[in-house]
Formats: sequence, structure tokens, C-alpha cells
Amino acid sequence: MERMSELKRGLQHTWESLAEGWQHVRDRAASALTHFRPTKPQTGEAVREASFPQVSWALLGSDVFEDQDRIVVRIEIPGMDKKDFEVEVHDVVLTVRGEKHFEKETTEGRYSVRQCAYGSFRRSIPLPLPVIAERAEARYRDGVLRIELPKAEHVRGRRIAIRSD
Repeated sequence: MERMSELKRGLQHTWESLAEGWQHVRDRAASALTHFRPTKPQTGEAVREASFPQVSWALLGSDVFEDQDRIVVRIEIPGMDKKDFEVEVHDVVLTVRGEKHFEKETTEGRYSVRQCAYGSFRRSIPLPLPVIAERAEARYRDGVLRIELPKAEHVRGRRIAIRSD
């Protein structure tokens, strides 16, 4: 009977550990999940294409890092053009909006798997510190949106020289 109790405790501990690990994975991935809202079809072909099951959530991987003077945000958003983005900073939140358009292949055939998300999206990324929004710069190259945000003067800090008397 004691062996059964040990086995039960071991299973309970394993289950709790798995649940905790899964929760950690979900929490980490949740910030990368972005909802894409479908756009309205414009032609008869688009209407037929829209009947195909559409992916409405996608992972937009991002990195946020900082050095002494700036915070840099990189977001992987392939298949877009820089004119399709809108980038804003309010307080300590960076918001990226955009629309990824579906472009049908011109060759004959049909899709058997379609996992890319299309439509409009909005992604908000909390920044670790206040920034100077007026001096921010953004570039889009090779499917990566890179935004450099200079830190606000009061959070940069400064070295204080020590004088000898």
C-alpha cells in the first residue's frame, strides 16, 4: 500500500511539473500570438478564395533589447511592404499595425495547405523604459521590421566624476 502512495505522489508531482511547464510555454508564446482580421474580398475570385479556411492567428516573433542609449525592437513580419505598416509609441507601449494582403498564385492549381495569416493586425509591445518617440526610427528589410527608440534622458543615467579634495 505504501508503494501505491509513493507512485501516486510521484504521478501528482509529475503532473504538476508538466502543468507548470505548459503554462510557462503558453505565457511566453502568448505575447508573440497576433490576431489577423480578414479583409473584405474585392472580386469574385477573392470571394471563392475566402471560402478556404483562413488562419486568423499567427506568431510574429519579436526581440526587444537595449543598450545604454536605445531600445531596439525587431519583429519578424515576412511578405509585406513598408507602406503596409503603421508604427506608434504611446508612453511605454510600441504599437505596430498593418495589413498583410493575400496574393494568389497565377499558375493553375489549388491550395491543399494554407497556414499563412492574412488581413489586418495590431501588435502592442510593452517597452521596459520610457523613450523619445519623436526620435524613433524604423526600417523594414528582409521580412524584419526594426525599430530603434532612443531612451528618455532621465532614464539613461550619467556618470558622476569623483573629485579629490
